[in-house]
Amino acid sequence: MKILVVEDEKRLSDSLKRLLEEKGFDVDNVYEGESGLLYAGTGVYDLIITDVMMPKLSGFEMVERLRKEKCDTPILMLTAKSQVEDRIHGLNYGADYYLTKPFETEELLACVNALLRRQGGQVDEMRLGNTSLDLASGTIYAGEKSVRLSAREFDVLRLLMQNPKNNLSKETILERVWGFDSEAVENHVEVYVGFLRKKLKSIGSNVSIEAVRRLGYHLEVADE
Repeated sequence: MKILVVEDEKRLSDSLKRLLEEKGFDVDNVYEGESGLLYAGTGVYDLIITDVMMPKLSGFEMVERLRKEKCDTPILMLTAKSQVEDRIHGLNYGADYYLTKPFETEELLACVNALLRRQGGQVDEMRLGNTSLDLASGTIYAGEKSVRLSAREFDVLRLLMQNPKNNLSKETILERVWGFDSEAVENHVEVYVGFLRKKLKSIGSNVSIEAVRRLGYHLEVADE
């Protein structure tokens, strides 16, 4: 599971990252609303945790713009504001839950798990052809065969399965999987696509990763 934390208080942000990573989540941090909007808009996150009062773009504004852009990722808002009006304000803009600072670790984790469970089957598994991707374990299955993916392989395949009919350029995959500020280059995408092709073949998957010159990669399903 991949979580985005948007929090301008760096110590709290880094603490949240450590806590969530200890629980097995893959976590990205950004420290202001505009960056949060860019990262969240990639569509690769299962949950967004955001502060309200931030420079450049508030959490309220970020959530409102994400919902207008049809982003349906669950959003948990964290804020020092405890007034009922502020909580209603956040929920009306599209947040799914509102947690007031300071909060207990157990309360935060309970909220995170509840919001992720609310996604239903889409959180647990993605399927294409004879192949399924278990989102909890990062394992792909085809019939009785299975193979575990590395974290980066998982992110690349999930992104491709989220866009099965679209060509995704190497640049797009780099931005959405490695992040806007990564030093990774297009060759990294080629390498991980190669890894995935071998793993798909090893389990007898009828799903293949096809390349279209100058357009990028997409998935194809062979006839059963």
